[in-house]
Amino acid sequence: MDHVDEIVIQWNRERPDMDVEPMALIGRLKRLSQHLSREMDKTFATHGLNPASFDVLATLRRTGPPFRLSPSDLLATMMVTSGTMTNRIDQLEKTGLVERIHNPKDGRSVIISLTDKGFKTIDAAVMAHVKTQAKLTSHLSKDEKEALNLLLKNFLGGFE
Repeated sequence: MDHVDEIVIQWNRERPDMDVEPMALIGRLKRLSQHLSREMDKTFATHGLNPASFDVLATLRRTGPPFRLSPSDLLATMMVTSGTMTNRIDQLEKTGLVERIHNPKDGRSVIISLTDKGFKTIDAAVMAHVKTQAKLTSHLSKDEKEALNLLLKNFLGGFE
């Protein structure tokens, strides 16, 4: 029995006419997301980052050399408003992790680029992040991870 089971039992007792099976699934996903986020946030913080800054830096890093994207390309990879993206870039620029450089193809626009400090920071952070993720999923077998990943991919596919 877990916390969600207790909630389901209470609803089944009080409202036996309702099918609360979806509530159990979503409740577990929500609680799991909170646990995972809390641990990953700790990892980001040890590198002076938060989930938002990690996301921007990781996006730039995984694009490969020269580790640059236009603000609109960055925006396309994340589900945030342009104002939010501008704020994230501003904060990362203040800390010296990214820089705005003039776009050589269009002098009226800029490209967001990782600085050397940003590259070193995200490489260390992503290494720690992967270790944290491995730790968080370590109690699942390889087969369980594969099965869960397939189920979640199917579930997510219904929305995207």
